[in-house]
Amino acid sequence: MFRILFALFIIVPIIEITVLMQVGEFIGAWPTVTLVIISAWLGAKYVRQQGLATLQSVQTKMEKNEMPSGEIVTGLVLLVAGVLLVTPGFVTDIFGLLLLVPSVRQALANSVQKHIKTSQGSAFGASAHFHSTTFTQTSGHTYENDVDNSDVFVDKKPIAHHQGETIEGDFKRKD
Repeated sequence: MFRILFALFIIVPIIEITVLMQVGEFIGAWPTVTLVIISAWLGAKYVRQQGLATLQSVQTKMEKNEMPSGEIVTGLVLLVAGVLLVTPGFVTDIFGLLLLVPSVRQALANSVQKHIKTSQGSAFGASAHFHSTTFTQTSGHTYENDVDNSDVFVDKKPIAHHQGETIEGDFKRKD
């Protein structure tokens, strides 16, 4: 993986510099710089717009107690598109703009989703399991999670607790 990333960090800038020089010779230096700035600005604008729409879709699915797996992958693809569009150059802008096309983005998201597996061996959209625990402090105060998930563990095995592990988290005192 390191070799692939190293090669990308070497090859992509060389390609970008070559393309920028050729475009600069054809239309001039300042128009080339202007095109790069405009493409970065427009790309960031569209990534923000589509990212907010994806976030709204995630929130809607979460309210319906559905797993927003497709939206999460779409959000990651939009993040990559944003990085490509903000990176100076025309080649990265072309790939970033391609990722903003909904059909291309959806096809890539579906392809990525097929390769993502959960610990249970099912596809990315598998259901999640939550476990609520009560903690007692040495002073005798009791702290409980605010989540009511009594129906989650129907026909499920409880999560095993290992002695000696430190669990970090937030708590709310209920006196």
